[in-house]
Amino acid sequence: MRAASPMPALAAVRARVMGLSGWKRAAVAIAAGGLSALAFAPIFAFPVLFLTLPVFVWLIDASPGWRRAASAGWLFGFGYFFCNLFWVGEAFLVEADKFAWLLPFAVTLLPAGLALFWAAAAALARRFWLPGLARVFVFAVALGVVEWLRGHVLTGFPWNVLGYSLTYPLPLMQSAALFGAYGLTAIAAFVFPAPLVMMADRDERLRFGDVARAIAVGVAPIAALCLYGAWRLSAPEAFVPDVKLRIVQPSVPQREKWMAEYQRRIFNDHIALSLANPKGETDSLAGITHLVWPEAAMPFFPLETPTALDMLAAMLPQGTTLITGGIRHDPPLGPDRRLLPGTRVLNSILVFNDAAKVDAIYDKIKLVPFGEYVPLESALSHIGIEKLTHGRGAFGEGVTPRPLMTIPGLPPALGLVCYEALFGGEVVQGAARPGVLLNVTNDGWFGQSTGPYQHFHQSRIRAVEEGVPLIRAANNGISAVVDPYGRALQTLGLDVRGVIDSGLPQALTPPVYARAGDWMLALVLAAFSMMAAISAKLRR
Repeated sequence: MRAASPMPALAAVRARVMGLSGWKRAAVAIAAGGLSALAFAPIFAFPVLFLTLPVFVWLIDASPGWRRAASAGWLFGFGYFFCNLFWVGEAFLVEADKFAWLLPFAVTLLPAGLALFWAAAAALARRFWLPGLARVFVFAVALGVVEWLRGHVLTGFPWNVLGYSLTYPLPLMQSAALFGAYGLTAIAAFVFPAPLVMMADRDERLRFGDVARAIAVGVAPIAALCLYGAWRLSAPEAFVPDVKLRIVQPSVPQREKWMAEYQRRIFNDHIALSLANPKGETDSLAGITHLVWPEAAMPFFPLETPTALDMLAAMLPQGTTLITGGIRHDPPLGPDRRLLPGTRVLNSILVFNDAAKVDAIYDKIKLVPFGEYVPLESALSHIGIEKLTHGRGAFGEGVTPRPLMTIPGLPPALGLVCYEALFGGEVVQGAARPGVLLNVTNDGWFGQSTGPYQHFHQSRIRAVEEGVPLIRAANNGISAVVDPYGRALQTLGLDVRGVIDSGLPQALTPPVYARAGDWMLALVLAAFSMMAAISAKLRR
């Protein structure tokens, strides 16, 4: 007896998904969205999207109007963002006595809010829905547009936009140099759902050619991107002459970071780590040209602490530069150490020469909502909501567009504090090109969760998009030197205490995305819109 073809069964799965209602529909949508999070760091199981994104398309298929489609998009998006962002709850346990009561709200309201973007994408797609493969192109265009909006609306929060699913392994990561994370988002939203959608659309038994075409629609673009990446990685590596970096990762427990009784110990620990090589042998920074400390490395205002500046001057050999995260007042405190009217607190990168004099400063311009400022603070403070970081009041913003830093011995440097490294297409804001990205961060808020791994991976993509090496110093990991191809030449893992010594890779000629920016997304969206129209016409 001949075995039944699996293709009618696949069509039956589509019909089953489309026939769901009530809690079963909600459960399937949330579960499919949640499983999609496996495509990102640190698991990188991106083939799961070949199974989950078709469910999203079929849920829109079953929606008679935009409202029903929006509800499906919101449910799928809630599962996606909940599983991608559950680690946010760790920050509320650092000072559990003050903030633990907010944890349930943080881990549900943030995904619920971000899911509104995917609800909008589903509603937009439903408005222009077409039969056959054309609807997958429509789906990709809608999701590409809305994911770009997610990265820009209300200061933006582009964490794990769908395009990051096409940035691992390393050869595939090179595609970011062509399309950027947003352009890859539209591509991912087409190539992953297309094969199963095409096969499930046919109720009769499929021929081999039908199956081959459906698989090729999804696999061939990914294979082409991998081949491009392999070719790109064959280029020889070059280093900036006469630069030797030392990156310090002290792994300070976040709960102790801002306690007054630990300040001196933390500062002394940074100095002790700086004076030893990766093997732990004391070398007093011999041969090191640039020493890099993480975000807010000194848990006080270093520019107003003469004792600390004297210790820095004593530590630094002649010709050695210290680059460190630090907080500062603007304008500085007066002689009586009183805050002047209009004084702001800034989260900065400070560059000290060997006499502990400031050579350069960069002030953070992208502040973390509820971390460094509270939206609608005057209203929310009345119900006990305040920012998580040390001290009352919001941090101030630096100068826009983001200026380059002139650091002795380095090419023009572009400072990125913490999650500023998430914003693809926005890191370079002026006409001048950087020769190195300098990212200082403190992921100690997020414990042993997936958050620090995802943060590091997204930072690496900025190096590939811009064709510029990345120096990354993190309090508790992951610290690294990353070349312009996204290769991590030296790393210190999560919660590892130590230092990295490394040269500095040279920047490349700006790749396509660095020159065209998000016009590459516009190009992909235009091409997909044209293909949707052609596909629909051919079907008719």
